Amino acid sequence: MARILLVDDANFMRVTLETIVKQDKHEVIGGAENGKEAIKLYKEMKPDLVTMDITMPVMNGIDAIKEIMEYDPEAKIVVCSALGQQKVVVEAIEIGAKDFIVKPFDENRVLDTINRVLHKYEQIS
Repeated sequence: MARILLVDDANFMRVTLETIVKQDKHEVIGGAENGKEAIKLYKEMKPDLVTMDITMPVMNGIDAIKEIMEYDPEAKIVVCSALGQQKVVVEAIEIGAKDFIVKPFDENRVLDTINRVLHKYEQIS
């Protein structure tokens, strides 16, 4: 069971993700609606994994990933993006995100991705 921080400016997306991850007995320890909030919560809560939206007000996901990775190079971040954002997803992976999931969410893909990232990077660290 992992402690997960959900970051998305749309509340219904956070609720949808929360419902999915709780099926797999993961714990949602917080939710943020922008990158600035995500960084603050990451530092306070030290989650095992973060799901990060890209397009958000105040601070976007790319800038938030950069800052979280500077703070904690071992951070496990999974990017959530809409179809057609491949260029941004590639950029996110290059700066440290471990994987991505596409909106609208497919439950199995979300859980497979989260569990793969958690287990793959657990063994390394």
